Amino acid sequence: MLSWMFFFRLLQIPKFVSALTYNISTCYYIITEEFHHEGDVVVGAFFPLHTFYTEKKMPHKTVPYQYLDNRIQYNFKNYKYILALQFAIEEINRNPNLLPNTSLGFDFYNVRFTEKYTLDNAFIWLTALVNRKYFPNYNCKKRNFTAALTGTSWITSAQIGTLLQLFKFPQITFGPYDPLLSDHGQYPSLYQMAPKDTSLSLAIVSLIAHFRWSWVGLILPDDHKGNKIVSDFREEMERKGICLAFVKMIPATWTSHFAKFWEHMDETNVTIVYGDVDSLEGVIRNIEQRLLTQNVWIMNIEHHVIDRADYFMLDTFHGSLIFKHSYRENFEFTKFIKTVNPKKYPEDIYLPKLWHLFFKCSFADINCNVLDNCQTNASLDVFPRHIFDVAMNEESSSIYNGVYAVAHSLHEMRLQELQMQPYENGKGIVFFPWQLNRFLKDTEVKDKRCLDWKQTIDTEYDILNLWNLPKGLGLKVKIGSFSANAPQGQQLSLSEQMIQWPEIFSEIPQSVCSESCEPGFRKVTLEGKAICCYKCTPCGDNEISNETDVYQCVKCPEGHFANTERNNCFQKSVIFLAYEDPLGMALASIALCLSSLTVFVIGIFVKHRDTPIVKANNRALSYILLLTLTFCFLCSLNFIGQPNTATCILQQTTFAVTFTMALATVLAKAITVVLAFKVSFPGKIVRWLMLSRGPNYIIPICTLIQLLICGIWMATSPPFIDEDAHTEYGQIIILCNKGSAVAFHSVLGYLCFLALGSYTMAFLSRNLPDTFNESKYLSFSMLVFFCVWVTFLPVYHSTKGKIMVAMEVFSILASSTALLAFIFGPKCYIILLRPENNSFTHIRKKTYSRRKNFPKI
Repeated sequence: MLSWMFFFRLLQIPKFVSALTYNISTCYYIITEEFHHEGDVVVGAFFPLHTFYTEKKMPHKTVPYQYLDNRIQYNFKNYKYILALQFAIEEINRNPNLLPNTSLGFDFYNVRFTEKYTLDNAFIWLTALVNRKYFPNYNCKKRNFTAALTGTSWITSAQIGTLLQLFKFPQITFGPYDPLLSDHGQYPSLYQMAPKDTSLSLAIVSLIAHFRWSWVGLILPDDHKGNKIVSDFREEMERKGICLAFVKMIPATWTSHFAKFWEHMDETNVTIVYGDVDSLEGVIRNIEQRLLTQNVWIMNIEHHVIDRADYFMLDTFHGSLIFKHSYRENFEFTKFIKTVNPKKYPEDIYLPKLWHLFFKCSFADINCNVLDNCQTNASLDVFPRHIFDVAMNEESSSIYNGVYAVAHSLHEMRLQELQMQPYENGKGIVFFPWQLNRFLKDTEVKDKRCLDWKQTIDTEYDILNLWNLPKGLGLKVKIGSFSANAPQGQQLSLSEQMIQWPEIFSEIPQSVCSESCEPGFRKVTLEGKAICCYKCTPCGDNEISNETDVYQCVKCPEGHFANTERNNCFQKSVIFLAYEDPLGMALASIALCLSSLTVFVIGIFVKHRDTPIVKANNRALSYILLLTLTFCFLCSLNFIGQPNTATCILQQTTFAVTFTMALATVLAKAITVVLAFKVSFPGKIVRWLMLSRGPNYIIPICTLIQLLICGIWMATSPPFIDEDAHTEYGQIIILCNKGSAVAFHSVLGYLCFLALGSYTMAFLSRNLPDTFNESKYLSFSMLVFFCVWVTFLPVYHSTKGKIMVAMEVFSILASSTALLAFIFGPKCYIILLRPENNSFTHIRKKTYSRRKNFPKI
């Protein structure tokens, strides 16, 4: 509905301009460069309202207000600057608490954008020129000048400032903030009303990142501001992963025939246009003429819709996004504009032209400033927005605040004078303009901003969307905002449903150099290309990417594995050497069988405990060894089943202790044989060892040493439950980690040391003349034991998962079986199958020729 209302208003524009094409009054050609509004104190205003052309331009057939003659072009949009100045001055003059008994006035001078005429007008104002003759350092009319308001271009402010700084004359600029003008060494009395654009690059880049545009162009003026902002954009874009497709620097001497400027403009769908109105005027006009409707233009200036009658044609800048500083709307200013007319301000040279042009008023023959035959309800607020917008814009707000800054400074200076000379209240205000500088620096204007512009930073931006369909609508709708002070993630606020995009796009435009990498792929940058130009490559083994456009794939967490599409991780199944597994069941069965067999051997030895073969080899040590071997077989069951903390500790401690006792028992048996047969003339010590059964103490001593090693192991780095997620794809193997590898190998090394010692003792007594001498069997069992565990180490470290656990169980069973088989197998054979050999008669026959007396075993 709102769009249709503007549409019908746009249709009324031909009524404004019909019959004017060839009937413009001669009063229109009586152009003056300035006009004055009287006051006790005068402010100088230098605004660009009309431009003179040297080349011949014919009037436009349907829009005479664009080219009024062959030399002059008016920009009536800038007339709002005069209205803002007039509004502020009237408001101040009505305020009894601000500059009482003193009225403000202004002198207006047009700015033509040429250095000669700009300085010419500044000289005229400073010297109150009579007959356009300069009298430097002399005020012809003795007027109280206060400050100069300059804009909109920084070039204009710099040119006038170069002259005014000679006198330290206060100068207030309302154009865009420029760091060059903030140099107080060069411009000591210049004050910028516009806030710094410190957060502009961050605001624009945040918007680009929000829509995931990664390939954008940049157009900006080739000057100090352009060079500074391009580095800011690059820095912010680099953080967000956004690339510049091209950077176009607008030369100072712009020409539409600059062909190289338009190259590569079609490489992106989004282009940033940065600069002020004056520096961008030429390039924007050319962009509009080329009808580049495939682009979303992001700008920091409010684009002036070019006035044409082809309202139903597409417009280049329809759907553009504009960033403007946030400022408070002044509704009183809108009411004031409705009351403005030529009769109210007869000194104004522009109001009669507006009334003559748009309301068919005719100039009086005697005085061109008096209009006849005018509509009684004629007002500026009836104009369409693209011709004249009654709302106060950013520049008008800066002018308004600038006038108030001057007024407050004059007021403070006047109060200070009255305090020093209280009896001269009736005397008018008399001062030198340079005296205001001290007060201007500390003045606070209406929007609570201080004029110490080194610290003035505005971080609030409104985001406007240009609705210009049909062409000429020129509606700028606020669709969002940006606040740099807001928390991260909440700085940008947008109403996407309100945005109108260029007509070529049916949805949110895309602007990328390379198509997005789908989940399961990652981006790989191309050598010599921007980071936004890449190729997509699949993720590696057990890696996924479940988002688009990622640079790195993510490893699946422990306990998960990647699917074939590599866009999701699934939970791995948990496995271990269980009793239900064939391998686990086989090992457990073997362990139980061997332990049962050992118990059976114990039974045989107990039943035949009084036979010579049992008594001949130290019956007590045999019982201990058999019981220890039973536990050795049973300790292998700790390695089967789901591990827990207790079983992980028991696995190593029971294995270490039981095998230590077994090997210590074998060592004790071997030493006993050596002491009995190898010592030819036993002395008192040897006899005492034999009688007191000293070798039996080897068992607790060796066991205590192993317990000490295990205690240190458990105290420093005990075994713990671990997971192997890499050996089997899609599975997690739960097993016990040994903790300290040094301690584990120390335990094995100690066992091998005992086995080597037992082997040595048994080997020394292998040829002793005894019927039941078991030294050969002891040495062979130790040799097998030693070979099993020496072979175990490399095999153990070369296997993974359940096989590694099964390998340790197998080594335990194999080494225990070797001890059982080689030490007790021959004895059981004699006891069960050759009982005739297990008798004292058989022993006497075998030992008749040997020594008659030998120590009793």
